[in-house]
Amino acid sequence: QVQLVESGGALVHPGGSLRLSCAASGFTFSTYRMYWVRQAPGKGLEWVATVNTSGGTRYYADSVKGRFTISRDNGKNTLHLQMNSLKSEDTAVYFCAKDCTLAPVNCDYRGQGTQVTVSS
Repeated sequence: QVQLVESGGALVHPGGSLRLSCAASGFTFSTYRMYWVRQAPGKGLEWVATVNTSGGTRYYADSVKGRFTISRDNGKNTLHLQMNSLKSEDTAVYFCAKDCTLAPVNCDYRGQGTQVTVSS
């Protein structure tokens, strides 16, 4: 069965950095476009970033463009999200996901999430 397990969330000060990871199993990782989505307290799912199967094409929400970088390692079945210059509005539970539509955000598979809190 599909398993997506996120890690790396933490409490960080504004302006800080974090690197999230997602370990994928139960499917052929290298053949799927992958996503990061997030959910802030009291809000719905928000798309953050997408990476194509090879990792060569990446898309970002305007709110994170220039600060976040999505990447993947197909040899290790792992997805990453490097987050720099973090802001308080980045506080959310971050999910690794596959098989997503984006209007509205709906993903057939996502992990349990990892909490990112940006606060001074």
